[in-house]
Amino acid sequence: MSDTIPFGKAFLVGSELDYIREAAARGHLSGDGEFTRRCSEWFVKELGCHHALLTHSCTAGLELAAIVSGVGPGDEVIMPSFTFVSTANAFVLRGAVPVFVDIRPDNLNLDESLVEAAITPRTRAIVPMHYAGVACDMDRIGAIAKQHGLLVIEDAAQALGATYKGRKLGAIGELGCLSFHDTKNVICGEGGALLFRDATFVERAEIVREKGTNRKAFFRGAVDKYSWVDIGSSYLPGEITAAFLFAQLQQADMLTQRRLALCARYQEGLADLERDGRLTLPKGHPDCRDTGHIFFVLANSAAEREGLRLHLRGLDIHAVTHYVPLHSAVAGLKYGRTPGPMPVTDRVGDTLLRLPLFHELTAAQQDRVIAAVRGFYAKA
Repeated sequence: MSDTIPFGKAFLVGSELDYIREAAARGHLSGDGEFTRRCSEWFVKELGCHHALLTHSCTAGLELAAIVSGVGPGDEVIMPSFTFVSTANAFVLRGAVPVFVDIRPDNLNLDESLVEAAITPRTRAIVPMHYAGVACDMDRIGAIAKQHGLLVIEDAAQALGATYKGRKLGAIGELGCLSFHDTKNVICGEGGALLFRDATFVERAEIVREKGTNRKAFFRGAVDKYSWVDIGSSYLPGEITAAFLFAQLQQADMLTQRRLALCARYQEGLADLERDGRLTLPKGHPDCRDTGHIFFVLANSAAEREGLRLHLRGLDIHAVTHYVPLHSAVAGLKYGRTPGPMPVTDRVGDTLLRLPLFHELTAAQQDRVIAAVRGFYAKA
């Protein structure tokens, strides 16, 4: 039996343990230590945001964003249905209603042409999610938000370092959230960040992130003691996590370039199948630089997608589906609202298959995957 090709595999750049030892030697392992500071400064410098707060997950960042945005019971937040549950959960926890809008067929992102029709007097924010690190149309979304007095909160979980017309994703909307989960390009096991375009939400976010206390102000010497001043929770990661992440951030460009090279190789190896109408491959855009976070194929039917998945599994190649669209999930039906038909989301949810993609994927392994996909369609 041939060696199994996993769907994904964590990669260490080499300096993680050195930084962890340094963090331990400093004697400060709880949140907001030296490595948290270094990571936050990296975000500000490299992404062009005004401020950044490290969180223990992107989910935590989204929840923190939802709190400081001020959304509450009965408010509505527009978002795609083809996204991770945290995008919606963060706002449902505040009593808000996620309003699911269909996605574009080319980049699988929120269809900006459908957003305005979904706006009601209860709408408070638009939450674009940059699927596979490919940017949404942020100019159009931003213009709609400005016209209607709405916030833009970017779910940039898959998009560290990606750009839209030269601007880094996550730093374009008023708030943006990043993920460093084990499955992402840059990782620390579990981790995230909340980015701020300007100073509007920073002070309250610092309080909410510190269990609702003004502890950050205390450490800056702005108050002589800290106390409970707002709602909050514990959204800080520990310093060991931050130390691991800082090592990865220093190699972020290298990690992304490797993923992009692997995606380009998949594109080349499967291009003729797309030309023949057998499957659909990811689409880029000249205004965007993506991250190579995901490489997927779209089959022509749900049955074909499942046949391809099982074919690859039989060859010890682990390819996986992605989101069950939120508008059709049990909780989505309970907590959300869908103002219009969702044909693209429904089709993509049924037909998308992600191929193995990780830093140490070898040329031989990738050739096996490509040959296996081609073999399936040769028999079809």
